[in-house]
Amino acid sequence: MEERAGFNLRKTIITLVMLAGAILFMLPFFWMLVTSLKVESEVFVYPIQWLPKQWHAVENYKEVWFGSYPFYLYYWNSIKISVLTTLISCIVSSLAAYGFSKIQFKASKYLFMIVLATYMIPGYAVIIPQFILYRYIGLFNNHIGLILIGSFSVLGTFMLRQFFMGLHQDFIESAKIDGAGHFRIYYAIGLPIVRPAVATYAILRFGWTWNDYFNPLIFLRTDKLFTIQLAMQKFTSVSGEFYSLIMAAAVSAILPLVLIFIIGQKNVLNGIAVGGVKG
Repeated sequence: MEERAGFNLRKTIITLVMLAGAILFMLPFFWMLVTSLKVESEVFVYPIQWLPKQWHAVENYKEVWFGSYPFYLYYWNSIKISVLTTLISCIVSSLAAYGFSKIQFKASKYLFMIVLATYMIPGYAVIIPQFILYRYIGLFNNHIGLILIGSFSVLGTFMLRQFFMGLHQDFIESAKIDGAGHFRIYYAIGLPIVRPAVATYAILRFGWTWNDYFNPLIFLRTDKLFTIQLAMQKFTSVSGEFYSLIMAAAVSAILPLVLIFIIGQKNVLNGIAVGGVKG
């Protein structure tokens, strides 16, 4: 009985410590959200007002979305690029992962090692030849170029390959006896089994693409093609003295990531659990 009480006490203390850490972690985000709802004169009032005395949410967000800079256009650009990049990358990476894990040929291991070796090359090392190539083939200053940059991921291929390797060979042999080819085995048997891993990678890929600042900065020149990250930098440089507007823009920028994680967190947890069991 004493051991049980001691165990519960220890569990309670750990839970309280983790709760305190979570609250401290969330405070900056809460302050950002609250600040986006305030009038500018209340932003730096001391002591801190955690709730605004005068609500200014409609005016702040209206200025951000439909004011001098059309955030709705930049939002659409980022959503289009992120969704298409994520979709193509998941398809390409899962196909490559299945091929490297289940289709054996003479040089498969060496080819996979070559693919992994490219991951060691820093992205900044290839940016100049990539820039020259994009200008030459007409992919500079358009969204197709940005989508292609993120659509081929060595990390995604490696990550999904580990899950496809857990697909038992008996399933594949049984499907082959029934006349199924590799592509049918891939989408009818393989994908349903590794769905949590694909969902996890999709969320990660969407977040990486949405937050990407470097590639749009290099490969986009026209203002109407800008993504939300470039728009944030431009908006901050012009409206730097209005922190309530900057916080409203920041909340708008991170909202899709929060929603994506909330919707897909079950698959993320399942992917982590399955990966841990296989590990």
